[in-house]
Amino acid sequence: MRRRCRAPGRAGPGRGLAGGGGAAGVWLELGARGRDRAGRSSRRPALPWLRLGADMAEEKEGAAAEAIIADIQKKITDAFEVFDHECNKTADVREIGTIIRSLGCCPSESELHDMLAEVEEEEPTGYIRLEKFLPMMTKVLMERRYRPIPEDVLLRAFEVLDANKCGHLTKEELVKYMTEEGEPFTQEEMEEMLSAAVDPETNTVRYRDYITMMVVDEN
Repeated sequence: MRRRCRAPGRAGPGRGLAGGGGAAGVWLELGARGRDRAGRSSRRPALPWLRLGADMAEEKEGAAAEAIIADIQKKITDAFEVFDHECNKTADVREIGTIIRSLGCCPSESELHDMLAEVEEEEPTGYIRLEKFLPMMTKVLMERRYRPIPEDVLLRAFEVLDANKCGHLTKEELVKYMTEEGEPFTQEEMEEMLSAAVDPETNTVRYRDYITMMVVDEN
């Protein structure tokens, strides 16, 4: 009977017990298995570390968000307390618009009316409590609502009103535009604007200077 020679490295059930190629194949296989086990054993502990790293990242993000909210609420509280004349965590409803604008928001009169309706008592007292104003205003600032009009847009608007292209408006022109066009200013708002905008020496509004003064720094 003729015997067949097994090809090196392809030993049967007795693989590795004989010399030659069969033994080499066994050692290669054992080495591969050892590497595979070592790889698995080194990879397994990585999962908890990855989870820990993710948890730490989430904690840092959460801490950063909490710090931002705390900073915003401090600004709101500081602005509110300027008008808390009785030191009882309340402010006159008529001064809420000033507080809101001091925080860099520029709502229209109708938007301001809606904001006041949200924080007023069921039975209006004429005063707004900080504990109701704070969460509403925090949400407004977090969502970046009622952002001021950009400087270049304001400039173009004044230039349209400046028919003579002389770089200024008279006091009378400004009053006419602000009280008769668009959403008219109240008398109180008009007086506040004139006190800041009008040059008392020339009785005119140099609108470039006024825009620079009134633009809100958002940083």
